[in-house]
Amino acid sequence: MLKKLAIAVIVILAVILGMAAMQPDTFTVTRSITIQAPPEKIIPLVNDFRNWQSWSPWEKLDPAMQRTFSGAASGTGAVYAWKGNSDVGEGRMEITGQELPFKVTIKLDFVEPLPSSNVTEFALVPRGTLTTVNWTMTGPMLFVTKIMSVFTSMDKMIGRDFEKGLAQMKTVAEK
Repeated sequence: MLKKLAIAVIVILAVILGMAAMQPDTFTVTRSITIQAPPEKIIPLVNDFRNWQSWSPWEKLDPAMQRTFSGAASGTGAVYAWKGNSDVGEGRMEITGQELPFKVTIKLDFVEPLPSSNVTEFALVPRGTLTTVNWTMTGPMLFVTKIMSVFTSMDKMIGRDFEKGLAQMKTVAEK
């Protein structure tokens, strides 16, 4: 009986590892929202990390989170580092490119809970008095991430936070 159980466990682990090995090497998560405001009113919410506290879905998860701002005040070269509880972890963002008022590119490095390096992009598309904001994150799928993706996708894990953040950005921008 114990031998059969051990074989079953080994087979299940082999299947999970095999499925993980077949996952893609990269991921992309994108969410969009339409905001009743011009890009010039929205872009400062993204391009100046000090403004993220008004809309970011992670800012309120740890009121005691330590924040550090360095580099440029906003735009290319602006840096935001944080260290907080297990809900927010530890990491660093740096704006690496911009095409004002339509695009901001950010290098996003997580230290904890799982070290990784990703690229985040905010693209703003004006349409009359409306602006569509597209928030995209791309990055490598480390093997541990591939194992997690056997059970849930990066889109499901991150997408809800993007939706919440974009909804909060809409509220702030439309005031």
